[in-house]
This record gives sequence, structure tokens and C-alpha cells, in this order.
Amino acid sequence: MLKSFISVAALTVLGATAAFAHSTLEVTEAHVGSSYKAVIRVPHGCEGKPTIVVRVQVPEGMIAAKPMPKPGWTLEKIKGAYEKSYDYFGTSMKEGVKEIVWKGGSLADDEYDEFVFRAFLTDSLPVGKTVYVPVVQECPDGAAERWIEIPAEGQSSDDLEFPAPGIKLLEKQSEH
Repeated sequence: MLKSFISVAALTVLGATAAFAHSTLEVTEAHVGSSYKAVIRVPHGCEGKPTIVVRVQVPEGMIAAKPMPKPGWTLEKIKGAYEKSYDYFGTSMKEGVKEIVWKGGSLADDEYDEFVFRAFLTDSLPVGKTVYVPVVQECPDGAAERWIEIPAEGQSSDDLEFPAPGIKLLEKQSEH
């Protein structure tokens, strides 16, 4: 009985370690038609090397992205056209931040940090589905961790080696 318990406990710890080995979002559900604060958790560098760049792709339908500056890191906002025009509180938005890049800092392989931005989840996003936020960590000598895989229909993020963090989309909250 004790052997079984120890085996189950060991597997649980190993599974938990693997689950936290990649970049994740702190909050994994959000309502369409509302603002969302994305806190991207970066748990390590690249195979012993420090992370020196964190790139985040802002998915279509997530608009008006505003990154939080991070002491010791330079912030770059790469803007571009949206696939369509979105209504943002009565203003038509046709372009905005499509990628956010924090660079010039150093996150050691044995350290953890968070990178934050806010964005608006348009009500054109499909309720009940998941929107994915690809993240790439760049390290010295061309090393990188690319959390960019998006599950195909019927597939789970757990099936992927390098899953992009995702946000499950909930129904728009009624206005009071």
C-alpha cells in the first residue's frame, strides 16, 4: 500500500513539474467584450542559458494591447493592421499592437518572472473556444524556447510538446 502511494505521489510530482515547464497565463478564462490582463509566467531560461528576449504574439480579436514596462528590460511594440475593423467603445480600430517584445534583460535559467499586458477581447471571438497567445523566449547563442503550438480540432494542449498559453472565452457579461 505504501509503495503504491509513493509511486502515485512521484508520478503526480513529475506530472506537475512537466505542466509548469512552459510559459503559461496566470488567468486562463475571460469574458469576450471585456478587458483582459495577461500575466505570462516564464519559469526558466533555455537549457541552462538565461532568457534575454520575450516575444508575445497578440492574437487576432485581442485589440488595444498595452504592455507593462519592466525595469531592466527594453519594451518594443510592433504594430500592424488587424484582419478587420473592431469597435472599441465606439471607436473603429483597424490597427494596433500585434507583437510585444521585452528585451535586454536577463532571466537566469533557475529564476522565474512574469511579463504583463492588457488587451480588449472583442465580442467577435468565439465563446466556448480558446484563443492562444504564442510566446517565444530567446536566449544567447541562438537558443530559444518556442511556446507556439496550437492544438488542432479535437486535440488538447496536453498533447503538444510546446503549447502556446491559452484563454478560454466565456460569454459576454451583461451590463448593469
